[in-house]
Amino acid sequence: MKQRRCSECQHPIKGRSDKRFCDDACRNTYHNRLNSDQNNLIRNINNTLRKNRRILEKILDGEKKVKISLDYLLKKGFDFDYMTHQLQIGDGKTYVFIYEYGYLSLDTNLYLLVKKIDETG
Repeated sequence: MKQRRCSECQHPIKGRSDKRFCDDACRNTYHNRLNSDQNNLIRNINNTLRKNRRILEKILDGEKKVKISLDYLLKKGFDFDYMTHQLQIGDGKTYVFIYEYGYLSLDTNLYLLVKKIDETG
């Protein structure tokens, strides 16, 4: 009978017949290695979204609406390529949101920043 080996470290496995790893450390290492490319992509996207959200939150500083220049947002490191969702309003304008903070382009160099109010709370 062929002895089963750990899918990560190749050490002999004892125990259940469907066991694939010798311990939790090998199981975690195997799956982390397998998913590392996807995890890095998702981590980088989430980091950019968090940074964008922090920038908008700090600029609004408790206000409901603030007008700000494109240059100021870019100087703070805001990345316009990342957002969580969009909201189109009745007059055809589209707000772009990063979680509860959003912006609307007013012209080529001016943006209106807003915080979406939670209707449930």
